[in-house]
Amino acid sequence: MLNQLLAIVLLPLAAAIVAGLAGNLIGRAWSHRITIGAVAVSCALAINIALGFAFGGLQSLNVTLYSWAQLGGLNLQVGFLIDPLTSTMMAVVTFVSLMVHVYTIGYMKDDPGYSRFFSYISLFTFAMLTLVMSNNFLQLFFGWEAVGLVSYLLIGFWYKKETAIFANLKAFLVNRVGDFGFLLGIAGVYMIFGTLDYAPVFEQVAKGFNDIQIPISEEIAWSGITFVCICLFIGAMGKSAQVPLHVWLPDSMEGPTPISALIHAATMVTAGVFMVARMSPLFELSEVALNVVLVIGATTALFMGFLGVIQNDIKRVVAYSTLSQLGYMVVALGASAYSVAIFHLVTHAFFKALLFLGAGAVIIAMHHEQDIRKMGGLGKMMPWTYATCLIGSLALIGFPGFSGFFSKEAIILATGNSNLAAADYAYFAVLAGVFFTALYSFRMFFLVFHTKPRMDEHTKSHVKESSLVVLIPLILLAVPSLISGWIIAPNVIDGSFFGDAIYVSENHDVLKPLVEPYSSQLGLTLHGFLTLPFLLAMGGLVTAFVFTVWKPEWRETLYNRLSVINSVLKNHYYFDKIYIDYISAGGVGLGKRFWRWIDAGLIDGWIVNGSAKTIGAISGQVRKIQSGYLYHYVLVMVIGLLAFLGWMYWRALAG
Repeated sequence: MLNQLLAIVLLPLAAAIVAGLAGNLIGRAWSHRITIGAVAVSCALAINIALGFAFGGLQSLNVTLYSWAQLGGLNLQVGFLIDPLTSTMMAVVTFVSLMVHVYTIGYMKDDPGYSRFFSYISLFTFAMLTLVMSNNFLQLFFGWEAVGLVSYLLIGFWYKKETAIFANLKAFLVNRVGDFGFLLGIAGVYMIFGTLDYAPVFEQVAKGFNDIQIPISEEIAWSGITFVCICLFIGAMGKSAQVPLHVWLPDSMEGPTPISALIHAATMVTAGVFMVARMSPLFELSEVALNVVLVIGATTALFMGFLGVIQNDIKRVVAYSTLSQLGYMVVALGASAYSVAIFHLVTHAFFKALLFLGAGAVIIAMHHEQDIRKMGGLGKMMPWTYATCLIGSLALIGFPGFSGFFSKEAIILATGNSNLAAADYAYFAVLAGVFFTALYSFRMFFLVFHTKPRMDEHTKSHVKESSLVVLIPLILLAVPSLISGWIIAPNVIDGSFFGDAIYVSENHDVLKPLVEPYSSQLGLTLHGFLTLPFLLAMGGLVTAFVFTVWKPEWRETLYNRLSVINSVLKNHYYFDKIYIDYISAGGVGLGKRFWRWIDAGLIDGWIVNGSAKTIGAISGQVRKIQSGYLYHYVLVMVIGLLAFLGWMYWRALAG
């Protein structure tokens, strides 16, 4: 098994190096052949391991490959922790990555950076695999930073485009904020447990440990484990784009569409969700941290859904959908339904990658036009893209029977079962979010594939279905978007699949009431047509139909009447304005003042230039007595001697 694990993680790295350094020598065709072949082998091996855990009785493996440093009692090492949770992430990451690799052949065929792009996405896959397979916090942090670095390169892939450079810098800086909290959390783990390896930390938690108290004031002290969990979650907020560290993700649409699918579907943005699930033994010790997670996730799920309604860029609609669905996953984490969060992560990976790649197919057909107001009627022109995007949209809104239904329904029910203080707010948010998810999803769907064509005649005459290298990934992603929930739902809900990889305390077990309903997927699906979430979803779908197909003129009337709300939404709740115009500009202004007062004024003006000017002024006066006459020098010597004798006499009297 160890050889398989090494192949899974190292093959994408080797392919990335070859395509990156020798891309011009081996040519475009071999660049994609090598990288796709490497990821395909990794995917096959990862799926084989996941199936081994699901059906073959495979046992968890925790192995240290080597130790690379010893600092006192801290052992720094490279190793793997392979269990059902890790194997699930490995299979999802490699499968979606493989689909993106294949799709890229068609999407990037005319791009001059073709080989470089394949190198980057393979390197991204390696970084994500390193993150999910690690058995210690330091290796986790290495993978964490590596996916951040490669995402910076990918978002700014078109480096001559100013908006892309701004977007990748924004993503990099916002994630540094989250990563600072993440580092504090890792330091807190070492302070409390004395190790950075997962197994000893979780073992101490299981046996009981002495929590530390962090004094804030004479009367207030924080629980050390609460501090650690909140700091770790701040890192997750950055990577998984939770409010208020969400602002980088919509702008990441400036990168090529395959990257949007890779970053937003199953890899970088889900790293935070995976990390919190992995750290479930720690989070179960702090209800304060769980409440924080609930509030942040619920706020993201609802308020990012609002923003999806007013977007007109096809990729940004799907991007804000990602933000909202990540909020659902985080709500599940806060409700201690960690396995359901991973369940939704898996189903979301399939249908969200499908929607992004479907959006890319539309963009190709529209000659890189991304405004959905300039589309329409593409359903008849692109039937395969239409069908796959319909499957993805229905899965996204949680239509009964589709994969998203099983995972989203579980999140809503689990949140309703939670007794935490923030559970009521979270339950309202995820319920209301169902309506807006359906509204923005089918507003986009109707405007793109239905309604009358609104593109110019030249574009309309050239619209056609995409090539096979684009369609095959869409079809392969549509299948699990449709059926994956039926296959994995029961074993996830009853806890039999993840086993000891996820820990939930008895008083936080919100999934126990769901075991019986989820034991019959057909019964649950039929019952789903009678539930409140289904009615809300249908309400959103009908609203989208009315305002886009039946009475499109009502849309402008509504926008005008809700001008204040529309202004707030169009300015994205003014987060960017606050960050750029106040926090960033304030920091720059403060830096300029410090430079003017301290650097230019004190150091240069007084210490460096001032001392030179002072010495020059004194020298100018002293120079005047350098006359060259002997009697002048004798006079100075006599004055100096008299002064010295006077000083000696004064010292003698004082003594």
